[in-house]
Amino acid sequence: MNEAFDATTADLRFADLPAEKCPEGPIATGVTMLTSTDALEVGIWEHPVGTSTDVETDEVFVVLSGSGRVLLDDGRVLELRPGTVGVLDSGTATTWIVDEPLRKVWVVER
Repeated sequence: MNEAFDATTADLRFADLPAEKCPEGPIATGVTMLTSTDALEVGIWEHPVGTSTDVETDEVFVVLSGSGRVLLDDGRVLELRPGTVGVLDSGTATTWIVDEPLRKVWVVER
């Protein structure tokens, strides 16, 4: 597939996260899949202002817009702003604290 996407304006499908992942109240995140191959999936994800938790899969992402931070279970903090490239290891417990609506492009193994 040879294609280009405008990840900053792509339409997303929003859905509520499970309540146990939202320590400060309901959060609805948006997602769309851009492409997938036998080895990889690539998509866009958006998180509104607020806090959510997750357990990660191996992922590389690039922040397109917004700001915040990811608290890792080992105590480190990943600062997020446009242009940040993040790498998350599978099994890492994270807390996402979003100060401005955050949009990222992500790549994960299938």
